[in-house]
Amino acid sequence: MPVALLSVYDKSGIVEFASALHDLGWELISSGGTARALAEAGLPVTDVAELTGFPAILGHRVVTLHPAVHAGLLADLDEPSHRAELDGLGYRPIALAVVNLYPFGDNPGIELIDVGGPTMVRAAAKNHAHVGVLVDPADYAGVLDELRSSGALSASTKRNLARTAFAHTAAYDAAIVEWLDTVPAAATAPATMHLTLERAAVLRYGENPHQSAVRYRQPGGGWWDTAAQHGGKEMSYLNVLDTEAAWQLVHRFNEPACVIVKHANPCGVAVAADIASAYQQANACDPTSAFGGIVACNRPLDAATAAALAPVFTEVVVAPGYAPEALTTLIAKANLRVLSGHAPTGNRWEVRSIDGGFLVQTPDTINLDPASWRCVTDVQPDADTLEELAFAWSVCAAVGSNAIVLTNDRQAFGIGGGQPNRADAARIAIRRADGRARGGVCASDAFFPFRDGLDEVAAAGVRAVIQPGGSVRDAEVIAAANEHGIAMMFTGERHFRH
Repeated sequence: MPVALLSVYDKSGIVEFASALHDLGWELISSGGTARALAEAGLPVTDVAELTGFPAILGHRVVTLHPAVHAGLLADLDEPSHRAELDGLGYRPIALAVVNLYPFGDNPGIELIDVGGPTMVRAAAKNHAHVGVLVDPADYAGVLDELRSSGALSASTKRNLARTAFAHTAAYDAAIVEWLDTVPAAATAPATMHLTLERAAVLRYGENPHQSAVRYRQPGGGWWDTAAQHGGKEMSYLNVLDTEAAWQLVHRFNEPACVIVKHANPCGVAVAADIASAYQQANACDPTSAFGGIVACNRPLDAATAAALAPVFTEVVVAPGYAPEALTTLIAKANLRVLSGHAPTGNRWEVRSIDGGFLVQTPDTINLDPASWRCVTDVQPDADTLEELAFAWSVCAAVGSNAIVLTNDRQAFGIGGGQPNRADAARIAIRRADGRARGGVCASDAFFPFRDGLDEVAAAGVRAVIQPGGSVRDAEVIAAANEHGIAMMFTGERHFRH
């Protein structure tokens, strides 16, 4: 009679699985809460303490750490000496280990660091030539089907189960390391980094159609893992990247807002009294670039917004929700991907690959408190101007460097980004604004190294500028602002984005 050892935290499906094993002629060994659950279901189960001859000790810190368990898991049944030793000790081989661990990351603490569980999982996975190891209830049905049809698990099945088992213990250990790195909170980046990533979605393709791409998720996930796609084609790598950029930016605003992103850069941003107006104003910033873009709104889409959006070729629209009429209008467009999701939760680290390694940094944060800024010009901005500068500063921090943003009445009119010099970024923003930013404000993601860029935006008619300051030529730039009669605020904080 083959022996199965069952000891699980996640007990979903365990009684049904054990019952099926019993019907197939398996002997069941278990411990703790799992043993109680099986016994209460009327299944014959042998407690681990009966197998080892020792009760659980040290407040259940030591239960399964015994040769009677681990010899049964680790014996190489192709080795006669191993069989002889088992026989001499009166131990039996264990053919199936069903073990999963407490989700440490959900409620970390010393007493939740499992020792016996990972030890059993690793022992069984190491000896997968002779032991099937199950850590995921989703695998129960497939294993039962194979046992019923073949009487035993194939070598490939046991190898795949072992791979899943080692990933399970690796993720568990990574969660413990992350907890130790934050208790107390680490002042600097940890000496080692252990990322646990689960495949969440195979994407349509990568940056280009000849590249493959996959979206992975961290344990716990983020807004992507609860997002719903209501219509349209599968997402591609760039669809995800640009949608993420748009969704992050639109949630910087408390009022109804719309963001349009193309190639990772916003090409339209507006805040308005209602979401339909916000979309129309965002699209008006740069309709040419908005063609084929990503639209993100921080309010549910109503019928009026959907009607305005429908005629414009759009790759993705994402919002917290949709009125029924709006959803009907949008999903009628076969190629439009329609997503809904909750607000972003944020990451502790940003990770980017380089050859042979990764660059890791903390996420950028934006200080929008005017009280912390410094006015360096003769002209002082009024309250409305400060509010407009905060809007421009929020947008500018999301634009690829070098970045210049021109806004007026909480609407972006000129966005110039990704340029090797700031004067060209200013010229691009001015050309796109086409006079609409006159009387508005300008944001620059880093200091003006020369007055030429400042002269450009002043000539476009802005009334105020916000920038980090910190150039050796700050005095020259401040003098230029005073000459033009505009206000200028220094934030002391730049927002390069590459």
